[in-house]
Amino acid sequence: MAYEFKLPDLGEGLTEGEIARWLVREGDEIAEDQPLVEIATDKTTVEIPSPASGRVARIHVREGEVVPVGTLLVVIGEEGTVVPAAGTAPQATPAVRRIAKELGVELGSVRGTGPGGRVTEADVRGAAPQLDEGRRVPVRGVRRQIVEHLTRAHREIPAVTYVEECDFTGVELGMLLPAVLEATARTLAEYPELNARLEGSEIVYLDRHDIGIAVQTDEGLLVPVVRAVDTLSREELRAEIDRLADGARAGTLAPDELHGSTFTVTSAGKLAGLMVTPLVNFPEVAILGIHRIGPRPVVRDGEIVVRQMGNVSLTFDHRVVDGARAAEFTLALISRLTG
Repeated sequence: MAYEFKLPDLGEGLTEGEIARWLVREGDEIAEDQPLVEIATDKTTVEIPSPASGRVARIHVREGEVVPVGTLLVVIGEEGTVVPAAGTAPQATPAVRRIAKELGVELGSVRGTGPGGRVTEADVRGAAPQLDEGRRVPVRGVRRQIVEHLTRAHREIPAVTYVEECDFTGVELGMLLPAVLEATARTLAEYPELNARLEGSEIVYLDRHDIGIAVQTDEGLLVPVVRAVDTLSREELRAEIDRLADGARAGTLAPDELHGSTFTVTSAGKLAGLMVTPLVNFPEVAILGIHRIGPRPVVRDGEIVVRQMGNVSLTFDHRVVDGARAAEFTLALISRLTG
C-alpha cells in the first residue's frame, strides 16, 4: 500500500517550507519514525520523521525548492512509483517548450515538479547550462529567509535613522545588553508608537514588551526573542540572553523562540562599527542599534577628558513614528541607561 506524504502544517502561521535536505534516496528502505527530510521555514529548520515504513518510491520535491503546506513530498510503498510509458512526451505548456528550446534544454531529461509531473518554467531554467564562471551556491535555509525578510523590509518600510552619542562610562559593559533591554522596555512604555505594528489602515499598539536580539550565527543573522522584558531583572535578562544566543548558534531554538518580537535591539559587540543603519525587523516599526564603545576625548565642564563613548541609533518606520518622537525616545532611553 502506498503512502503519500505531504508537507504538514508546521504551526506558527507558516504556509510554506523549503526542502533543506533529504535524508533518504529513492529506492531506500525506511522504517516508521526514521528521519526522512529536513524542512527549513522562516523561523528554523526541523527534522521530519517518516510516517510509514517501506520503500521510498518517488521523491516529488527537490532540495532547495519552496513549496506550500499540503504539497506532495514523497511516496512510500511499492505502488507509489509513477513511471511514464515509453515514448510518452513530457508534459509542458507551449511557453515552457519555447523556453526550453531557447535555453537548449532537452525536455525529456527534465524532471517535472508541477501537477501530474508537468515540467514547469522553473524546472527548465534550473536544468539550463550555467556559465562556468565563479562558484555558485544556492540561496537556501536561513540565508534564503534573510534575503526574503530584508528585501521585504527594505521595499515596504520608509525608514529613517536617528543617531545620538552616549556616554557609557558609568555602564557596566559586561551587563550592557541586559541594561539596554531594561531601559528599552521602560522607555517603550512611554512611547507606545515604537512598540507597534502597521496592519493595513490600522496601527496596532502592543501591550507586551517582547524584544528581539540580533545574533550572528554560522548560518546567518537570527533574532531570538526575550519575552516580557519589563518583568525581568537584569540578572534574569542576562541569563535569558545567554540562553537564547547559545541556542541560536547551536540551532536548537524552537520556532516560537524566533517569532513574535515587538521591537529589536542589535549590538555587534567587538565587530560594531562607529555607526551603521540597521534595517527594521518587519513587521516591527523600529530597531535600536548600539555601536562601537571606546575611549574618546570629550569636553566636560570646559575640559577635555577621556570617556567611554558610543553611538546609539534608532531606525524607524516614518509612517508610524514621527522624527521628533523618535529623537525624544532615543534621548529618554540614553538618559535612563546612563542615569
